[in-house]
Amino acid sequence: MNSMIIGLLICTIGLMPLVLALSMKSIYKESKLSTALFVYMLLVAIWQIDVGILYFADGLSEETALILFKLLRLGPTFSVPIVFYITCTILNDEPTILKRSNRFWIVLLKIFDKRTLYFLTAWSGIVYLINWFPVGIDSLHTNRTTFLPIDHYFPVYGPLSWVYFVHMLGFVLLMVIVYLTTKLMIDSNMRSFLRVFCIYSVFLIVSGFLNFFPEMGVISSSIGVIMFSTFIVHEFIKMNTQMKARYYQLMERQKKLDYTGSLAGSLIHEVKNTNQIIMGFSSLLDNKEALGKKDKVAVDMIQKSSEHLEGLTNNYKEYLKSSSVSIKKENIEIIINRAIGFLSEMLKEHEVTVQFTNNYAPLEAHVNKTNFEQLFINLIKNSIEAMPNDREDKKIIINTEIIEETIIIHLKDKGKGIPKGNWESIFDPFISYNERGMGLGLPFVKKTMIEHLGNINVVESSSEGTHFQLELPKNGIMNLKNE
Repeated sequence: MNSMIIGLLICTIGLMPLVLALSMKSIYKESKLSTALFVYMLLVAIWQIDVGILYFADGLSEETALILFKLLRLGPTFSVPIVFYITCTILNDEPTILKRSNRFWIVLLKIFDKRTLYFLTAWSGIVYLINWFPVGIDSLHTNRTTFLPIDHYFPVYGPLSWVYFVHMLGFVLLMVIVYLTTKLMIDSNMRSFLRVFCIYSVFLIVSGFLNFFPEMGVISSSIGVIMFSTFIVHEFIKMNTQMKARYYQLMERQKKLDYTGSLAGSLIHEVKNTNQIIMGFSSLLDNKEALGKKDKVAVDMIQKSSEHLEGLTNNYKEYLKSSSVSIKKENIEIIINRAIGFLSEMLKEHEVTVQFTNNYAPLEAHVNKTNFEQLFINLIKNSIEAMPNDREDKKIIINTEIIEETIIIHLKDKGKGIPKGNWESIFDPFISYNERGMGLGLPFVKKTMIEHLGNINVVESSSEGTHFQLELPKNGIMNLKNE
């Protein structure tokens, strides 16, 4: 009966990762990654129950125990494709992933796709089927170790048992790749959690490999599961606490924005009145024949700027009323060129050049034109102000690429750089590392991208410059409205 108690205890231990998975799923309800992690933890629980079955020597016949052991072997066997799926999810679906154009990324995308996932799933099925035949697992025999003098079953492996061993080595390799992939993540909380998750998962598999040695018994993996679950629960609570602290911090900043809402409404009214005067007098100047060609260009720029300001204030006015903006299909190349044009005088003053390259015609997406013009004005203006005066090559490089249905826009400057610890906080309202800034430019950029189901992140930054990456779904907003 003692062996039955041990078996029940081991099965109970197997519930620990399952409870953790349910907690994680409740917090990250809409995340594909949390679903994949839930399935993985479920497979770990099944694996642990599979080990517990071997300690039911007093209550189960050898034939029954063998069938259950082979059946529940699906836990560790199919953990390989699910870990592969986790990697694919991180690479393809997580909006926090960066550096989509480097060589490491390109190689990973070629390997980690649906075809490889289907192959691994089919291969895992073959490995699982081998276990059902004597060439995989031949039988069970009663075993007793010196450090745990309790009778328990132990598998007698067949000549093809090495296939399963190699299969599980693939699990370790995938965990190493997942660990390397986390370096591409901008979300520090999720990045830290996944790294620890990978390290402890490898430890779990190593402890499982010890089950192959009869003198160790089959309890070594149970010790691994206990440590795995304990450490992961600790890291999960730590991550959750940090996320809540972050949430409350953002809520406090949001209150500041709410307090400025009424002030913004009054300011918009005054700006619109002043802008009407500017537009009126610029129209009078434009009609004068005495103006030279250079003066005509200047007046034309004033009129365009006034029109942009009018559209921007109208957008803010509508947003304050309904928290939404109108969108339609626009040419992104034209929008970027207009933003560059608005800043032409500032670029000349600071001796900065903008190199904009677009290889797609037309480069179109459903956006709000005025807000996107202001978005690029803010980004380019920030880049100009970040340029050290003694920098020889004062340049801003903008280029585009399309990955499936997503437009990727890269903006690289030769500024003084942003410390890595500030890569996320620069997008928070009222946080500015520029003495003259109010901390509203980049938050506006982030807000605009999120409203269009896109994102912006810092990919790289050093004393030689900063690389921003914008991801914009071509039809993201329209798809959302059609759902």
